[in-house]
Amino acid sequence: MDALGTETAFEVLAKAKALEKQGKEIIHLEIGEPDFDTPKNIKEAAVKALYSGYTHYVPAAGIPELREAIAEYISKTRRIAVDPEEVVVTPGAKPIMCFSILACVNEGEEVMYPNPGFPIYESLINFVGAKPVPLPLLEKNDFRLDHEDFKKKLTKKTKMIILNSPENPTGGVLNREDLKLIADCIADRDDILVLSDEIYSRIIYEGEHESIASLPGMKEKTIILDGFSKTYAMTGWRLGYGVMRKDVAQKVTQLMINSNSCTCAFIQMAGVEALKGPQSDVEKMVAEFRRRREVIVSGLNQIKGITCKKPRGAFYVFPNITGTGMNCREFGDRLLKEAGVAVLPGTSFGKYGEGYLRLSFANSVENIKKALDRIANFVKNR
Repeated sequence: MDALGTETAFEVLAKAKALEKQGKEIIHLEIGEPDFDTPKNIKEAAVKALYSGYTHYVPAAGIPELREAIAEYISKTRRIAVDPEEVVVTPGAKPIMCFSILACVNEGEEVMYPNPGFPIYESLINFVGAKPVPLPLLEKNDFRLDHEDFKKKLTKKTKMIILNSPENPTGGVLNREDLKLIADCIADRDDILVLSDEIYSRIIYEGEHESIASLPGMKEKTIILDGFSKTYAMTGWRLGYGVMRKDVAQKVTQLMINSNSCTCAFIQMAGVEALKGPQSDVEKMVAEFRRRREVIVSGLNQIKGITCKKPRGAFYVFPNITGTGMNCREFGDRLLKEAGVAVLPGTSFGKYGEGYLRLSFANSVENIKKALDRIANFVKNR
């Protein structure tokens, strides 16, 4: 248990809530969840399923209707043929992360993962006794993969490669060239799996989402992680899934049986409606995120000592604050206490996050502008 990490977002949220209890107004830019309501048709589908008897155990891998809907959706969006038996439904997408590593990585083996990146990757790698091998996503490379660094770090002990695109926390997006490099490097390696975290695949602002599973020969080597939390503003519903080879799916299902038994039945029916119903709410949400992106990037770049690249996906910015002379943790702590703006230090996402902050723009334009004014005053008067 000592090897298991955590998510700083929840720690900062707790500090912010404590300050709010003292009467201080806090603008929340730390939590990574859409501030939109779950679309009405999805909620109605859940209520209908609840009153139709979807209140009992269902198959551990997911109800057939949802597994079929997911297989159809992934087949269409990733341009690969997916069988429902290659789909495992879980309570949230995090279990796919956890179960994939538990099922496929042994003690002493190596796992490559993005850094800065979602902190649970490194936490779980350490938990199973494997060796975490960070892949730096640097601003000078547009927060994309360094090809030479990747080739140098790929060894005989490498068992898994974790990718996240669009990426949390940088908003960076891997392009086809990046994915092809990885595919070419492991073309003759049947002992390596890629865990491709595509939870933000629908929240992309330029171009189209690219999945490594779509490349020739890569479907069999890839576990696609996706879910409903970000796309459909369903964070509290806890509904995610993985798409993987049937033999891996069987092992992940065993872990589901041993831990959760199954995913909530009536929520799975809401998932069917999410995938098969109208997508207009998703399109409106992404359009609003695009509008907020322009506001926050422009505002941050006007503050002396701060520069900010425009993210290509997700709903985060990762501004460079080195020009302020403060490290990211000091900046984040003081900004919360002195200015009432909750953000995350870049080092919450790994050592290569030093010098940066993560700000979520899943908040109103009004609050984003207010936060920008507070940050500018804080930097000016620090």
